[in-house]
Amino acid sequence: MLAALGTAGFAAGCGSDAAEGEPRGQRSPIKIGLVAPTSGGLKAIGDEITQGFQLFLDLNDNSLGGHPVTLLTADEGESVKTGKAAVEGLLKQGVLALTGVVDSNVMFGVRDTVEQARVPLIGSNASPTSLQSVVYIWRTSYVLDEAGRALGRYLREQLAPSARLAIIVPENAGSQDVVRGFRQEFGENDPRIKDPVTWTGVFTNPSKSAYRADIRKALGRNPDAVFCYYAGPAAVEFIKQLRIEGFKGKVYAPGFLTEGAVLGDVKAEDAMGIQTALNYSADLNNSANRRFASAYRKKHGTSPTTYAMASYDAAQVLDQAIRVAGDAPNPQQVNLALGKIGQIDSPRGVWQFNQPRTPQQKWYLREVQLDGQVLSNVLVTELATLG
Repeated sequence: MLAALGTAGFAAGCGSDAAEGEPRGQRSPIKIGLVAPTSGGLKAIGDEITQGFQLFLDLNDNSLGGHPVTLLTADEGESVKTGKAAVEGLLKQGVLALTGVVDSNVMFGVRDTVEQARVPLIGSNASPTSLQSVVYIWRTSYVLDEAGRALGRYLREQLAPSARLAIIVPENAGSQDVVRGFRQEFGENDPRIKDPVTWTGVFTNPSKSAYRADIRKALGRNPDAVFCYYAGPAAVEFIKQLRIEGFKGKVYAPGFLTEGAVLGDVKAEDAMGIQTALNYSADLNNSANRRFASAYRKKHGTSPTTYAMASYDAAQVLDQAIRVAGDAPNPQQVNLALGKIGQIDSPRGVWQFNQPRTPQQKWYLREVQLDGQVLSNVLVTELATLG
């Protein structure tokens, strides 16, 4: 399903005015296509991606690079087939650029379509390590192995020499990226991670017993800590089932485990103390984040996530690239301009695109703590700069 999104009438506040001396509204209207799930287990992430991009438009007079924007949305669905259909439908409507894409399998599935169309895609979530040698696909999120690398480096120093770590992850491409990065930084032959990886089923809406047999198998080796990789409803069920099986030790994961609505759906005693690595924390103290997080909370009544932030940044880089491309930009000009924009003053901290068209950025350690009566991912320390 395709739809056009309007704006909520926020006052301009991010300094994205029309070129000096040029009356606002003189530049030609443009269309941007956003692909995200609007149903199913990934809907919550899709909603936040849409909200993040729309917030940038709200704060900038519904324009990018001085051009009035019509934001067209398409449902990514839950398969490569539906994701590809969404991208093709938007391309037929003459979009100047694409953004979004939540699922890594969909990103792989639309790669050739995007490259052949020669229309830039600013991916704001899915970012598999093996997506290489692309010309028109850029990503404002992360590369999946980086979350594993950041935690691997940290835990190599933090875990006691006699500790044992269980690795429990779903059997998919994203998990393989995360585990590979983690093991490379921790040390492939380190005896603390010598136990085999426990691979679970892949579910967007798992049952209340979906993971219990696999968790029981992993806990049978008596680990002191668990490293895992889940998001959304799968993260909620994994945390619940891990605690039901009696594990009381430390849990470490890429930040998606406790991001977004997850903390509202688990018991405080089950989530307290979980430590995660992510490229963003809503309590980062910089001017860009204070502006972004304040506006997001005002509009949506909750703190922003990395998903919303990366989509906000996708709008921000398009804003800069479209401005560089000039009065009558075409997709190829915008794509060339993306390589010239330099550093981005982002809510996550300053970052820039590297050669593979992904961010070179800081990663942070966060811990689930109570902020008043509400569970929150509290910033602990900076882990590494990767990318």
